[in-house]
Amino acid sequence: MAYIDDPQTQKANTDYIRNAMNEPYLEKDHELELARRWKEDGDERALHELVQSYTRLAVSSAMKFKHYGLPMGDLIQEGNIGLMEAAKRFEPSRDLRFSTYATWWIRASIQDYVLRNWSIVRTGSTAAQKSLFFNMRRLRAEIERRNEEEGLDDAAREEIATKLGVKVSDVITMEGRLSGLDQSLNATISDDGEQEWQSMLADDSANPEEVVTDMKDAQARSAWLDSALGGLDDREQTIIRQRHLDDETVTLEALGEQLGISKERVRQIEKRAMEKMRGTIEDVSEGQYESLL
Repeated sequence: MAYIDDPQTQKANTDYIRNAMNEPYLEKDHELELARRWKEDGDERALHELVQSYTRLAVSSAMKFKHYGLPMGDLIQEGNIGLMEAAKRFEPSRDLRFSTYATWWIRASIQDYVLRNWSIVRTGSTAAQKSLFFNMRRLRAEIERRNEEEGLDDAAREEIATKLGVKVSDVITMEGRLSGLDQSLNATISDDGEQEWQSMLADDSANPEEVVTDMKDAQARSAWLDSALGGLDDREQTIIRQRHLDDETVTLEALGEQLGISKERVRQIEKRAMEKMRGTIEDVSEGQYESLL
């Protein structure tokens, strides 16, 4: 849903836009002089005149993003932030008009604001995803006009993906995101206004019974493992712990050097120890099962 300003805010925006568009254009030499005075001397009056003269750029850029349903005043303000950043970074020594340089920073600032505020769900972070977000509507409209029908088919999605250098799956995902709106989990879905969306969401976490069962199983496995390890001699325990229970696995060769035996001998002891543990665990678990009968 598009954001609608109250009448007072609309009037303030209109007055601001009118004043910005009435600011006089700067001649190239004067523009560079202002930029030089700000850059070299820190002249804030020169900065103010430079920025004030090109506020029109922030306004015109903001207008291009009004269909995203965000407050126009915020869009213009973000454009002004980009304009200030451009003034901070602009090098007067380069043979480049400030307006040309500032346009990129203004647009980047507004785009970043749109991506952060258009949806509570993050829309995209990579350059390709941002390009898809800001060009999807335009490309879709072009294709629909050409095909004289609404909606995208597989061929159209493939065309968009190719033009923007993204995956078709990204196009499909973005298509769904742009066609839907965020909705509060507290929004009601019943006529009496009592049942909310969140009451229809399934809880995928374990229920209390499953939690207790998992805890009991974990305790049983731990007890079986302790019992099995207890049936091994010191060297066998060292090999099993360092090969299977420690966070970082030790190689057969390293264990061989530590114990003063060959890595093949370590492998043989490891195999024998595993068989002994397996037998112990089977005996213990079978005994516990019989005790329950």
